[in-house]
Amino acid sequence: MDFEKYIDSFHGTKVLVIGDIMLDRFEYGKVERISPEAPVPVFRFKREKQMLGGAGNVVANLVALGCHTVFTGIIGDDINGEILSSMLRKTGAHSHLLKLKNYPTIIKTRYIANNNHLLRADQEEPMPFDEALLPRFRSILEKAISMADIVLVSDYNKGLVNPSVCPMVIEICRGAGKKVIVDPKGSDYTKYSGATLVKPNLKEFSEATGRKYDPESPDFRKDIISGAVKLFDKYGIENIIVTLSEHGMMFIPADNPDNAIQIPTAAREVFDVSGAGDTSLATLGAALGAGIPEADAVRLANAASGIVVAKLGTATVTAEELKKSLAEESHRAKTSVMEPAFPAKNIMPERKIVTLKEAEKIVSRIRGEKQRRIIGFTNGCFDCCHLGHLSSFIKAREACDVLFVAVNSDNSVRRHKGPSRPLQDEKTRSLLLASLEYIDYVIIFDEDTPLGIVEALRPDIVAKEGYTLDKWPEGRLAESYGGRALTLPRVEGYSTTGMLERINR
Repeated sequence: MDFEKYIDSFHGTKVLVIGDIMLDRFEYGKVERISPEAPVPVFRFKREKQMLGGAGNVVANLVALGCHTVFTGIIGDDINGEILSSMLRKTGAHSHLLKLKNYPTIIKTRYIANNNHLLRADQEEPMPFDEALLPRFRSILEKAISMADIVLVSDYNKGLVNPSVCPMVIEICRGAGKKVIVDPKGSDYTKYSGATLVKPNLKEFSEATGRKYDPESPDFRKDIISGAVKLFDKYGIENIIVTLSEHGMMFIPADNPDNAIQIPTAAREVFDVSGAGDTSLATLGAALGAGIPEADAVRLANAASGIVVAKLGTATVTAEELKKSLAEESHRAKTSVMEPAFPAKNIMPERKIVTLKEAEKIVSRIRGEKQRRIIGFTNGCFDCCHLGHLSSFIKAREACDVLFVAVNSDNSVRRHKGPSRPLQDEKTRSLLLASLEYIDYVIIFDEDTPLGIVEALRPDIVAKEGYTLDKWPEGRLAESYGGRALTLPRVEGYSTTGMLERINR
């Protein structure tokens, strides 16, 4: 599978999303004591984060993957509806929103303390979908579907994807020759009849087929296929994908159910399954909309789900994250086959060289993890990597869990050291550093100082060899936001300038 080529083909793919949108709120804080009033924890609020939820999270994932995305759905004619509308615009997606009076926009609020979910509070009312809206909605859908490569229906059972709207969507899609993928809810799939693909999770599949399934059973594959065939016969669905949580996914085509494909999970550690179904739906839609074969599309969707469940809260996966994950997976597979005698460290130096924007996303992801990890930072020209540098990297890495190293660009080195430097170009220097197991990520910067990087990443520790705070602005900045400035011990007798002088002599 040429995954890079596949993922690059997402750009320009036109995807229409239809479904139930909501506002996800995350209230972050701490719990340090139990209330004296009742045996409940006291939540000390720190900050709030708002995100697109429900079908809105499908939209956010599609935009992150590079797709041209259009959304149509219903919101309340209220302040929270305006917030959702604004958030959709900020993603870059286009939207056609029907605003209902006297209908509150759905809000799901999660309270999180020390990266643990304490409580979810839902604000919602059953949506009274007005049948009088159907002609207007049909007109919007016909135009939007005609311009789409593929249509995704995200049903959260909130009222929009009802027995009137969903069959109308599928009818228009079939008439226009467009694929339609449904993320279903409930046990009755009548309204999904004729869909190109339906993607339930195992619990939803059990409800729809009326039986339980055990992924550990030797008959699991046969039982799933049997259940899928019943749905094919009853509802005329063309394909089914059952998501199996830690057991991966299974794809069953109606034209040859015995050719079902089960793909094991790509997740290494699960922190939060919130939104994983939205991510797999978005990736599957992007892939099939780009014309990627079904089996490969399922593998891409499975890989994307494996990434997002390692993040805390409703999350998205970018095209670059997906490429990187699949490259690492491919490398592990090749290494295990080609070099069985040497357990692979799987070091891919070029993958550790990142832009500042990518570094910010990495830091954000790390800080969203359940288990807290200390982020460290150091910087330099590193023109000739010597024992002094190596000692600094080891000491810095001992003080943190993840180490970012910023490397001066060629232009920046010339401004500092003169026209005869650097001896090695920025690509060589950064690649050499990325090859060291002590260093997790390398950033090349063109400015005179890395102050901008420290400001953007706000690492917990900023480390440097031999500098005092009065001559170390990055250290002062770290201490100003509550970080730690760590002065590393100097290994005497080692410097690039000294090495060059000895070589010249």
